[in-house]
Amino acid sequence: MPVYTLPELPYDYSALAPVISPEIIELHHDKHHAAYVKGANDTLEQLAEARDKEQWGAINGLEKSLAFHLSGHILHSIYWQNMTGPKEGGGEPLEKDGLGELADAIAESFGSFQKFKAQMSKAAATTQGSGWGVLAYEPLSGRLIVEQVYDHQGNVGQGSTPILVFDAWEHAFYLQYKNQKVDFIEAMWKVVDWQDVAKRYAAAKSRTDVLLLAP
Repeated sequence: MPVYTLPELPYDYSALAPVISPEIIELHHDKHHAAYVKGANDTLEQLAEARDKEQWGAINGLEKSLAFHLSGHILHSIYWQNMTGPKEGGGEPLEKDGLGELADAIAESFGSFQKFKAQMSKAAATTQGSGWGVLAYEPLSGRLIVEQVYDHQGNVGQGSTPILVFDAWEHAFYLQYKNQKVDFIEAMWKVVDWQDVAKRYAAAKSRTDVLLLAP
């Protein structure tokens, strides 16, 4: 039985238009995300076979494959939930919308929402090759940080928890935005579901079972 399964989208293919076209959502979710789920499950099977046979010649490649596909699955699972239709999403987190805790954390960690937005946008848009811009809660400092994630798993602070992710792989935007990644990242701010981001922030902050303890 597969360990990982492809989650259903929380909306239909057209829900994020015109920011992201229905064709992109369908291909991105049903093909690309599904491929990461299959890759993670297939790699687990290959690792189980290696253990049974005590044949470790491919261990380096298998471990890298597992990290790649599993991280791709996790980041995409957050990505779909981080977005909502343009009429409901976008803007910035505000206290009047019940998002004061998140708004305060962003201001404290980055100086202001606009400074955070500039850093997040630049991180996502300038990732070399394929990757992500990620807003994460870092438990050692108790602050929010922006990470520029290469592929799905590289350049990550090990204890951090992603709460907002921008997919900057070409398959996320090329059919609609061509090579204008910067335009796609700017448009992404129109569909951010701040309620979802706030829930993730609260959950990450409330965890008491983190293995990393501040010195």
